[in-house]
Amino acid sequence: MEQQGPQKINLSWIWWVILLGLIAWNVIGLLPRDTASAAIPYSTFLREVREGNVSRVTISGTEISGEFEEEVLLPEDPSTAAPQRTPQLYPRFSTTFPEAVGDPALLSLLDAQGVVVEARTPSTPFLGILLANVLPLVLLVGLMVWMGRRMTQGQTSGLTDFGRSKARRHVSTRTDITFDDVAGADEAKTDLKEVVDFLRFPGKYHSLGARIPKGVLLVGPPGTGKTLMARAVAGEASVPFYSISASEFVEMFVGVGASRVRDLFERAKQTSPAIVFIDELDAVGRRRGAGVGTVNDEREQTLNQLLVEMDGFDDRHEVIIMAATNRPDVLDPALLRPGRFDREVVVGLPDRKGREEILRIHTRHLSLGPEVDLHLLAGATTGLSGADLANLANEAALIAARRNHQQVSAADFDEAIDRILLGSARSVLLNEHDRRIVAYHEAGHALVAWLIPNADPVHKVSIIPHGQALGVTKQLPKEDRYNLPREYLLGRLSVMLGGRAAEEIALDDITTGAESDLVEATRLARRMVTRWGMGSLGPIALDTNDEAPFLGYSLSQGREVSEETASRIDREVHDIIEERHREVRDLLTENRARLDILVEALLAEESIDEAQMTKVLGQRPTQPVPVLAGV
Repeated sequence: MEQQGPQKINLSWIWWVILLGLIAWNVIGLLPRDTASAAIPYSTFLREVREGNVSRVTISGTEISGEFEEEVLLPEDPSTAAPQRTPQLYPRFSTTFPEAVGDPALLSLLDAQGVVVEARTPSTPFLGILLANVLPLVLLVGLMVWMGRRMTQGQTSGLTDFGRSKARRHVSTRTDITFDDVAGADEAKTDLKEVVDFLRFPGKYHSLGARIPKGVLLVGPPGTGKTLMARAVAGEASVPFYSISASEFVEMFVGVGASRVRDLFERAKQTSPAIVFIDELDAVGRRRGAGVGTVNDEREQTLNQLLVEMDGFDDRHEVIIMAATNRPDVLDPALLRPGRFDREVVVGLPDRKGREEILRIHTRHLSLGPEVDLHLLAGATTGLSGADLANLANEAALIAARRNHQQVSAADFDEAIDRILLGSARSVLLNEHDRRIVAYHEAGHALVAWLIPNADPVHKVSIIPHGQALGVTKQLPKEDRYNLPREYLLGRLSVMLGGRAAEEIALDDITTGAESDLVEATRLARRMVTRWGMGSLGPIALDTNDEAPFLGYSLSQGREVSEETASRIDREVHDIIEERHREVRDLLTENRARLDILVEALLAEESIDEAQMTKVLGQRPTQPVPVLAGV
């Protein structure tokens, strides 16, 4: 049976009892002790003095009290008329000077009538003395005692914990998150198994003189599961896990962040073996001196303290620092050197197999229909991260519940994909003319993609507004691509320009609907010329701005190309886009009949999938179209 410790006395109610007692004492002292005293007007008081009915008075400030020679018959309420009240006998009286200056002739009158006069200094109420002198001292002493007790018990708060770390401690067990709950990152899990083995069996490594990496940096796009991976490491190792965001170190006061870093590392050392996880490391670990001019702010002081703590760790403390960021290019080089974050684990976007495993994890608690094929669903979600796939499964379940389905069907997943990738469908009322413009624009994209074998297959074409777009053409690649061939990129350019080319051929005038297409096409063509060496300028990289994301560094490095080279780049980009545009126009002109048929189908059905396009356009060609041969 668990033994209870000594009962702690709660002193707060004692202070309230003392304070209420003092107030009651003061109030009782202010109450009149003689109830047979009449409050009379000052004029009545003067009349009684002249008639010799007053024997004694006491003057205190503007207050006058006294005794009658004999009991005087006075109305019950002197403020009312005497006939309306029953007169009573009073031995004492009280009144007030009409003005604060008093009555100069009063003392002479009292002396002439032989009245005994007693003068007193007005006394301050006891409660006022207490509040002005004693109570602040009592409260100050009580506050000091309370803060001392809190600090002794390790429960500091308020100003005393301003410099303490806000890290949240999670004591992981075998039933918590493990590697079984993480899918689509097999390579990252393999790299981290050594960290888990060290935390579980540190003696094996220490006996051989081995040193485990002090810091492990998880790098990858947002939503790929970097934080989940860190928690899985803690769950596998069954050690305390301290989680904190890097932005929580930064405060407006210089030195607070550094104090929190010291406190965090001290707490981790006391509970070693342990894992300290810092999310969004770039919030505090950005490159120093990256601004224009000299910078010495709170963030840099915090970073300096973090560098010192990581470098000063004792190898025997068995504490591993894990951090996550999606911007490793902005981190300070001193933070990435061996001895600090000396191991970088890439947690990238999952491949098709990984996406299928992630979907299997996030749908295991859902009631799926028999037609749901996770393998096909993984192929339709190329480029989605683990967080996107989790959102996809939840969105499909919400759609099924809203439609009162007993199970989550494939149609629910299809609508959820459209909602995530394209946005929710909008009920925009378009007239027949605008619907035809949108239909020709989307049919131009779809027909070009259908006729070019090296373009991604068309999965769905719709003239139903989604998000900010009035129509959409969705393409799904056959497989994940890691190297993009030049012909594939040229095919993407052709598909982007298909909408504008269709408007030029079939409509009286062009519209603004191709704005985003032109922006993306120009950006892609410029990267082909300046980054990938796919233009006539040769295999050279002319744009490396991604390596210097800070204004200070970019200003100090100056221009990377001359005016003449910049002009050649602009001409090259123009030539590529113009060549693609001309050939796409020729392709759609030769296939005008197919374009019109596809437009009529869109106007009738509003949405067409791949199977319907095959019925309308025939089988997709497998050989390159001669008119689109090279640039």
